[in-house]
Amino acid sequence: MAGLGSLAEAVVPGLSVAESVRCLKSAHYAFKRLHGIFLARLTSEPIYELKMAFSLHAHWCAEHVAAIRARVGEMREPPLGLDVVPQAALAWVFDEILAAPTTAELLLGVYEVVLPALQKALENHFEAAHLLAEQPTRRVLKFARLEVDEMLAYGRGAISALVTIEEREAAQSGLLGCRAVLTAMGGLEGPGPGPVPLPAPNRSAQPFRYDPIPRRDGRFPDPYNMGVNAEVFLYDPDQPVDGKVLMMFYKRLREIDVPEMMASIIVETPGKPWAYYRDLTRQLWDEARHAMMGEVGFVSLGIDWARNVMVNFTWSYGLNTQLTAKERHAVLYFIEQGLMPKTGKRHEWEVALRSANPLAATFQDYDWADEVLHARVGRDWYVSDMPSVPEAVAYGDHCWSKVLLDWGAWKRSGQTAHRNWWPDLYREYCARQGVTPVAGVMAYATTYERVRADLQECSSSG
Repeated sequence: MAGLGSLAEAVVPGLSVAESVRCLKSAHYAFKRLHGIFLARLTSEPIYELKMAFSLHAHWCAEHVAAIRARVGEMREPPLGLDVVPQAALAWVFDEILAAPTTAELLLGVYEVVLPALQKALENHFEAAHLLAEQPTRRVLKFARLEVDEMLAYGRGAISALVTIEEREAAQSGLLGCRAVLTAMGGLEGPGPGPVPLPAPNRSAQPFRYDPIPRRDGRFPDPYNMGVNAEVFLYDPDQPVDGKVLMMFYKRLREIDVPEMMASIIVETPGKPWAYYRDLTRQLWDEARHAMMGEVGFVSLGIDWARNVMVNFTWSYGLNTQLTAKERHAVLYFIEQGLMPKTGKRHEWEVALRSANPLAATFQDYDWADEVLHARVGRDWYVSDMPSVPEAVAYGDHCWSKVLLDWGAWKRSGQTAHRNWWPDLYREYCARQGVTPVAGVMAYATTYERVRADLQECSSSG
């Protein structure tokens, strides 16, 4: 039996094609809705670790949606009918979870209600599917079960760390209805004994509206701070290589704002082929990985980034509040094109190699590889809708020029002092490494203050 099982197991009949497709369609719907929930709540979720986890879990869900779509297409199912809601009761449950009013209730709804139901449905389907006749289906289910288990393990840890007893009690009024409906359905895959009577919408009585404003937790005390320009420093040939590595770790951590922005593109762009959502969600997850690379880089040097680094959200804030979804995608592609020449990602990788910091070299090596992939994603899903590549680039440049990051207004309103935190960070790094600070690195503060003053003068004069 090619290692699939025994002959004794194989003589037991399994599900019919129709029954198996019905189960697959329920799982497909669940993964698709979970993908949407993770991205719809990512931007406005303040807690950094949850932003990163939502990015990963959305990526996994997108992959499983694609795998199930491919399998259903092999099972006498043209047209696939995958855009049809399997049961109204299932839509009711996911609408309620999406509209959860707090982070605590969202975590409980996703990781204690919906995902356990999905895990059970996948297990039941796997056991009922014939091990030989349905080997392709069982393979899809096997990998889906593995990653659902990992999502659940993460969720248990997050709930233990973040959800208080009082928050759990407050969430019950919103979650009891979801549990009751799933029970009446006979599980996520259904069907139950009959039509499921649906209660009146509770949390979803008002339709959910995506919140495009990025939010950060208390470890990001000055998200409007634009007092440090990493690019000016990295391309200055007079700056020392170890200082540039430190600055690259900041650049990576700063990429937290790319998922915050990309989530808005995906959520606000309906009607695309699933491959579009799959590819853009992969890119979103890559950018979250890059942010965590920066975090790990600081940890490797003994640097407390939450105390010493001002990670702003001005880029995602500006794009999300001033541009359309298509314009944001255009800006993303335009910026990515600037990373492709030898002065872009290759330069950062070469700096890391010269630094003799193996971790930095590894991170920049893969950061560069990821950006090449992202350029291809941009060509497939943005450039393909434009008349030509030059026009696609020019449009992105035009859209980027429309974004006003008014740091003067933010400073006058007291939202930020635009403090140049770089010298303090560099001093701590040198103290931990037992080296003397390089004078040129410390002088960078004066250099950048002058650049910023010049730009502010240009902005105020029009």
